[in-house]
Amino acid sequence: MQQSKKIGKQTYNIEQGVSIIGYGAVVGKKEGNGPLGKKFDFVIDDGYFGEKTWEKAETKMQKEAILYAVSKARKSLSDIDIILSGDLLNQCIGSNYAVRDLGIPFLGLYGACSTMAESMVIGSMLIDGNYANNIVCGTSSHFCSSERQFRSPLEYGGQRPFSAQLTATASGMVVLAKSDDKPYITQVTIGKVIDKGVKDILNMGAAMAPGAVDTMLTHFEDTDTSPSSYDLIITGDLGKTGYQIVMDLMGKSGYKLSNYKDCGMMLYDLIKQDAHSGASGCGCSASVMCGHIIPEIKSQKINRVLFIGTGALMSPTSVQQGESIPTIAHAVVISNER
Repeated sequence: MQQSKKIGKQTYNIEQGVSIIGYGAVVGKKEGNGPLGKKFDFVIDDGYFGEKTWEKAETKMQKEAILYAVSKARKSLSDIDIILSGDLLNQCIGSNYAVRDLGIPFLGLYGACSTMAESMVIGSMLIDGNYANNIVCGTSSHFCSSERQFRSPLEYGGQRPFSAQLTATASGMVVLAKSDDKPYITQVTIGKVIDKGVKDILNMGAAMAPGAVDTMLTHFEDTDTSPSSYDLIITGDLGKTGYQIVMDLMGKSGYKLSNYKDCGMMLYDLIKQDAHSGASGCGCSASVMCGHIIPEIKSQKINRVLFIGTGALMSPTSVQQGESIPTIAHAVVISNER
């Protein structure tokens, strides 16, 4: 009888050399003007990306990111067994329409801003279980389409509090495969839904931070590791407000996070670009990971990273009905050593 790959409560070992062999990131103009702007594969000139609607622009962004990732993996679309992706739009139309002409089996996901990590968790488990050889994993978001759906029409021009984040116009995709190429996904931790009663949709960091802390603590316990076991611990995307809450809560749990960063604080210059608490949206952590972090690992500037994707699982309906915001966080260990 085969021994279980599950360790502890929520963590699984990925044992068969699941590698990140390709990655692509396409971002909007504001993201391209940020601190990481030169690291992305393509920066679009305007929010429409040559299309008639913002939703169609997001679809095009996601498709372009897939093509960049597959090309850098030195694969063709016919080599891809499955695409795993999702977005913030109702029924994940950005992803559904992005893949409809590609002729590749597709599993649509919804984990809100945790979707990048969720897709990598599922993709690596499918490959490790011998169900596929090459899988594309990723997500996208678009500032204009997301704001129209979740908050107020852009024309309203409402003021944002300093806890608010800007939804990133961005898409990031990776190609996972059975390979000896570095880096590898070595462990994944599947998060639980955590709800601490936060109802303010303009303070996503406060809502998501407890989920990030719960997954981080569980991962450390399951794997018998600590923050010092990693060159970098990165969440996505809590922003400045959520980042500070994580630091405080982890400190109270006895952990000092000297090697911790958040994707939401990295995508924009918070002062010069008037980003308030930072970036949010599925595309934030996806583009930061695919444009910056994964290349840093591949070049061995850093060798072991704990990536924790965070997501707020509300909908426009739940917000209008006065519900609190449930959140989730999934963790992925990316390492140059198996």
